Amino acid sequence: MKSHSFSHVALTVADFNRSVRFYRDVFGATLVGVTTEHPTDRLQDFFGVESDDPSLKIGWLRFPGGAVAEIFEFTPGLPAEEVVWNRQGITHYSLNVRGTERWHDHCVKKGVEIVAPPLQSPKGHTFFFVKDPDGNLIELIDNKHMRPILKWLGPFGGWVFRHTMYKRYYQPSAEG
Repeated sequence: MKSHSFSHVALTVADFNRSVRFYRDVFGATLVGVTTEHPTDRLQDFFGVESDDPSLKIGWLRFPGGAVAEIFEFTPGLPAEEVVWNRQGITHYSLNVRGTERWHDHCVKKGVEIVAPPLQSPKGHTFFFVKDPDGNLIELIDNKHMRPILKWLGPFGGWVFRHTMYKRYYQPSAEG
């Protein structure tokens, strides 16, 4: 069995409308759906919201290129925790861009918190990190060295990598 594709990333936010504006104004994401009707017992039992009168607003933001972020605003909500890179769990998500220097300038003009200026990896791609209004880390990456492979080789490129330079990751482990 194989999954078909990556579906979406989900973010819990403090202020739904602020997050919609941020992702629209900075990244061109479009709000494509909203729901606010959720049974109280589901919010309490499934989501673990400790309140007699909890509420939840969920929205879906579609980024240019098709990626989707699902945003949740719970009432009451819990405060954010700082990302710790060596703690297990999700640390960030990444958006493909072209021209990290231009994107850096764009983010500065929009007042986005920049974690570090654009850097170049030893493999040739450039990237930098920003934070959304809730402190979620977003990597903006320009995989310029991979564009021909990703565009022209597609699934065949994945097969080539699985059988050549990344072969050891696809071998059965001793753990089974």
